[in-house]
Amino acid sequence: MRPTLTATFAALTLAWPAFGADAPTLADQWRADPGQVFDAAEIDIDELQWIARPVVVFANSPRDPSFEDQMVELLRDLPELIARDVIIITDTDPANPSALRTKLRPRAFMLVLMGKDGEVKLRKPLPWTVRELSRSIDKMPMRQREIGRDRQ
Repeated sequence: MRPTLTATFAALTLAWPAFGADAPTLADQWRADPGQVFDAAEIDIDELQWIARPVVVFANSPRDPSFEDQMVELLRDLPELIARDVIIITDTDPANPSALRTKLRPRAFMLVLMGKDGEVKLRKPLPWTVRELSRSIDKMPMRQREIGRDRQ
């Protein structure tokens, strides 16, 4: 089986720190552990363009029941999200607004799905299931191309 261009690029990118690069980038950290949850305060969303699909979960507190329900749902079906190049980002501190909070302007709880192009694809004021998110992602043109490449 012939490696895809994406797989080859990913392998080279992962190998890059071995060539003396500085601290790992956000993309490197995500690739090393795609199941980790990132804090929006530590994220430069531009680093993820064309690499991952951010799912950003906002709340006014980490104890917000909607936030807790959403995180349980996302983490329960994490392999489905990883298969779709999703990076999970949270922001539960409106007192110290992150760049993402300032850009996306949530009101209390909000789930945001962004495409690899960096554009907002979906905003939801209530928790969504991984199944619903997966369906939305799978309808995106870029995801359709990825599915087509994976079949070859």
